[in-house]
Formats: sequence, structure tokens, C-alpha cells
Amino acid sequence: MNRLLIVAILMLSTTPLYAQGQPEIIAKLKEDARNAISILGADRGKTRTYCQIVDLLGRQLGPADQEKRKKRADREKDKKKTRARMQTINELQKRLGPEFIVLENILNEIDLKSADGREIALIIQSLNQTCPE
Repeated sequence: MNRLLIVAILMLSTTPLYAQGQPEIIAKLKEDARNAISILGADRGKTRTYCQIVDLLGRQLGPADQEKRKKRADREKDKKKTRARMQTINELQKRLGPEFIVLENILNEIDLKSADGREIALIIQSLNQTCPE
């Protein structure tokens, strides 16, 4: 599963502000991302919580391509499971605190297709490497 995609899905807002071409803003976003990742990575509890979110999102995305082949009753069960997972994810996000909000805001402000955006995403993705496969 593409963990970068999972990180992007964590974001609540879908309208990025695209901080392209503004070196001081980009530098600040990179610094903020590094700081948030270092805080989350230094706290084992927060790291485990982050990994739980990544895992839950991975399980939610995994069966999506099989959705079309399922019977209606099975799809209804999956919808209930998805709602329960999203509620759990929201609760876990709250436990991560302000650092997670910083990461959300950063990902909302960058263009993931730009070189700077990809660099910042790699900084954030580095936390995913601490998660068990």
C-alpha cells in the first residue's frame, strides 16, 4: 500500500493552498514538518497511535476494489465497518494532538506534485517507516 497515499487521505480538507514559489513559506513548512515528526517519533505512544491510523486506513482502502463484486448485504456490512473505522481514526487523531494538526495543515498547503511538496511528503512519510508492515 502506498503509505504516501495514506498520509494524504488523513487530511480533512481537500483544497490545498499551494505554497509554490515562496521559498520562506516552503522552508517554514519543511521545518514544521520535521519538528512535528520528531515530536511524534520521540513519543512511543504517539508513534503507535499514528501507526494504528495508517493501519486502519490501509485496511479500509484494501477491499475498495472488490466492492463492485459484492452483494448488497455485504456492502452494507462494509459500510458499517468503514463508519466504525473512521470513528476510531478520528478518536486516534485527537490523541495525537497538535502535531498531527500541524501535519494536516502542511499537507493542505502544499502541492504534492511539486518537488517541494514531494520533499515535504517524504519528511512526513519517514514516520511511516517506524510502523510495522
